[in-house]
Amino acid sequence: MTTMTAAHTPHPADRPQPGLRERKKIKTREAIRSATYALVREQGYEATTIEQIAERAEVSPSTVFRYFPTKEDIVLTDEYDPVMAEELAARPAEEPWPTSIRYVMRRAIGVGIGESAEVTRLRTRLMAEVPAVRARMMESMVATGRLLGRAIAERTGLDADGLEVRVLTMSLIGGLMEVSHYWAEHEHEGDLADLVDRALDVLENGLPAGKP
Repeated sequence: MTTMTAAHTPHPADRPQPGLRERKKIKTREAIRSATYALVREQGYEATTIEQIAERAEVSPSTVFRYFPTKEDIVLTDEYDPVMAEELAARPAEEPWPTSIRYVMRRAIGVGIGESAEVTRLRTRLMAEVPAVRARMMESMVATGRLLGRAIAERTGLDADGLEVRVLTMSLIGGLMEVSHYWAEHEHEGDLADLVDRALDVLENGLPAGKP
């Protein structure tokens, strides 16, 4: 494995707190998300319209579109991608990258579920059941893969746009997508972090030995 370089990105906890303008934006985004989740629980995803979401969130439809280009983005967009990249960059330089990846993924899952286990289950169910959400998820995960790819490249000294890093990051992203689908398809049984660990085991070590 290539020698890892030291990380210089500040830990997320050390980042400056957002100003008033940014706090207002965050509040608006959260109001739109909360309105969407409530309406979807009440009447289903397909029946929920942007106009209904705007009315429930007490904003205009144009404001909804300014924050989220599509209805699917309301379900899928979160604030965790930049945090994941910063967490990864902040891990000890001598730590093997698979260990760092496990830490970051568990941290992201813990933050998401800690905020709202119900919302996490709803999101994964929609990803598994609604074709439009699933298609948009695939597009958004490509961006997540690029972000993680840059962080992995910094840690390993490899080219972020090189084939090896791209294959690794998209294999990771694909694995995480399947974990979400698997969890939803099995009625959210089991611990999501443990399922992610199982997926990372496969990516790191290959398939377990089959039956003789």
